[in-house]
Amino acid sequence: MKEIKFSTEVEIAASEWKMDHQSKVLTLGSCFADVLGQQLAGYKFPVLNNPLGTIFNPLTIAKTIDSAIEERYPASELFMKTEDDIWLHHDFHSSQWAGSQSELETNIKSHLMEVGAFLKEADLLVITLGTAYAYRHKASNMIIGNCHKLPADQFIKELLHPDQIIKAMEPLVQKLLMFRRNLRIVLTVSPVRHTKDTLPLNQVSKSILRLVCHRLCEKYKHISYFPSYEIMVDELRDYRFYEPDLIHPSKIAEDYIFNAFAKTYVASDSQDLMRQWDKIMLTLNHRPLHGFSKTHLKFLKTLWSKLNEVSRKIDVTEEMNEVERRIGEFPVS
Repeated sequence: MKEIKFSTEVEIAASEWKMDHQSKVLTLGSCFADVLGQQLAGYKFPVLNNPLGTIFNPLTIAKTIDSAIEERYPASELFMKTEDDIWLHHDFHSSQWAGSQSELETNIKSHLMEVGAFLKEADLLVITLGTAYAYRHKASNMIIGNCHKLPADQFIKELLHPDQIIKAMEPLVQKLLMFRRNLRIVLTVSPVRHTKDTLPLNQVSKSILRLVCHRLCEKYKHISYFPSYEIMVDELRDYRFYEPDLIHPSKIAEDYIFNAFAKTYVASDSQDLMRQWDKIMLTLNHRPLHGFSKTHLKFLKTLWSKLNEVSRKIDVTEEMNEVERRIGEFPVS
């Protein structure tokens, strides 16, 4: 009988290197970096997830990582004050804000120091590139990470050239090798579509990012590419796999892409632990139908035993405390 397929499967090159639950992972970049980081953290991997907020363009991503390594802090000319007396910085997401410039500067420095310290021990850096479009701040003549909804006449929109991006990324890659010799880097292009650029120009933008990733992976053995974007547009080629905005992948699509990531980069023992954790979480989210019954008390004690067993491999303190709290709610007989 002829096999029938409903999508073209994206072939993913096997990775010689595999991560486990002791591997420290830093995610940086677009909003898809947040998604990936949250999924890894949900499975109890030690993750520092996009600590400075969403960064879309590769030049600002490179500048941020370099600043963390070199302990070089934000350019003072890029601080701005809003009508609501909120201070922001043009290289960082609007989630990085404060009531004064000095407070914001302190907060950003703290986050950059956190990234630098984490990188010294990190095993994997995942960089998610969102768009090859960037904005130049006219007053400073600098490429920035965020316009913060200021009038468009204060900026010039630019389509970055592949050579321009590689010129920024390659010295960073070499610097990271000296900073953390055993660090592995995974590059990926975000599957989120930047439709404000128009769909044709979104494709141009993603193509530039993909070319940059390809060139870097060709040159450096410790860098690999994970095809998030290709899985979304080829394997999941249907609008049912998008959110209602038709821009962001749905939860099902995010999980599908994450499963492909795990199969590629996670060691088999850790994959087994992830499957075990799925069952535990399903049990943990169970709510009793009949209140404080003996059956449910037994159920909770069994769950606590399972958590205690996996606690030798991962930190489940929060979950064990929650089960102990539920057991403590039962009336003393």
